[in-house]
Amino acid sequence: MKIKEVIVVEGKNDTNVLKSYFDCDTIETQGTHLSEMTLKLIEETNKTRGIIIFTDPDSPGEKIRMTINQRINGCKNAFVPKEKSRTSKKVGIEHADKETLETALGQVVTFDKNIQSDLSMNDFFELGLTGAPESKDMRKKLTTKLGIGESNAKTLLNRCRMLELKRQDLETLLER
Repeated sequence: MKIKEVIVVEGKNDTNVLKSYFDCDTIETQGTHLSEMTLKLIEETNKTRGIIIFTDPDSPGEKIRMTINQRINGCKNAFVPKEKSRTSKKVGIEHADKETLETALGQVVTFDKNIQSDLSMNDFFELGLTGAPESKDMRKKLTTKLGIGESNAKTLLNRCRMLELKRQDLETLLER
């Protein structure tokens, strides 16, 4: 499988695994401290080939993803579920199998921070996505259906806004 966009990953192990399964190029962030040089490289690459942010499903990975998405608009994002990318001690892209990686790369989403959405935290309360005992499970169900990675209520609200989802869209997804 040839991937046109350049995939942004955290380290060399991620690169090695992806290159063993796909014909692709990567940019490695070398951890959560993104250098200005790396950010500029990602920004310029996004203008020519496009990028896919494919970081680990953990706090450091989310921090990297958030930093890049805030600086560079229109980035594609791929997500793997934690339960499909972990060993007994670690979680990361390099631990996912080929099928999981293919699925994630086939379901990329593009966030646009310039989108205006009227979705609110109040909608989340009313839909039970926050403030209720089952809220975490409902958010997980929703993020799985959307393919946007597990997240807390605030992050999920921001991602839903950037995807231009409306309350009715969430209601429909939660009913299925």
